[in-house]
Amino acid sequence: MKLKKQARRDSIKKEIERNPFITDLDLSEKFDVSIQTIRLDRTNLNIPELRKRIKNVAKENHDRIRSIDGSEIIGDVINVEPDKHAVSIINIGEDSVFSRNLIARGHVLFAQANSLCVALIHKPVVLTKESNIKFIKTVKLNDIVTAEAQVVEYKEKYYIIEVKSYVKEQQVFGGTFKMYYTSEDEING
Repeated sequence: MKLKKQARRDSIKKEIERNPFITDLDLSEKFDVSIQTIRLDRTNLNIPELRKRIKNVAKENHDRIRSIDGSEIIGDVINVEPDKHAVSIINIGEDSVFSRNLIARGHVLFAQANSLCVALIHKPVVLTKESNIKFIKTVKLNDIVTAEAQVVEYKEKYYIIEVKSYVKEQQVFGGTFKMYYTSEDEING
């Protein structure tokens, strides 16, 4: 049964508050209305599109990142607890896929995971020492990939970080990264 306009708008607002990264397509399927109706409802509710919602959350997290400039991160960091865990989102656009088959280029998924590992560590200089990665499932144009990084081990000068990337609930990428950290003085002097 479809909701009346105001009830639907109230429900959309609650759904976006619960999950600010839900897509218009997911909302249209959930409420059994067109994407255009969802866009009109969001506009009426003064709720920005997904890309702006992600950018707003990412901007809030940039101040908590010490090892890399926010503009150098591949994807948008939407949650970071320094030296513990972090989450980023990337929308796979036309510049991230092969033109013949619209499948995401592997280096995009790797770069998202790797830069998330760098952003996670709250040290002035962080470099990738080694990685062991696995591409699990094909990622396609317009997929939204969520990467989750978790510190699993900490040693003097190294962090071991596990990254898992998902499209919706399906894992598409996984990897373990050994990240080296140092001070700028050690690099320069």
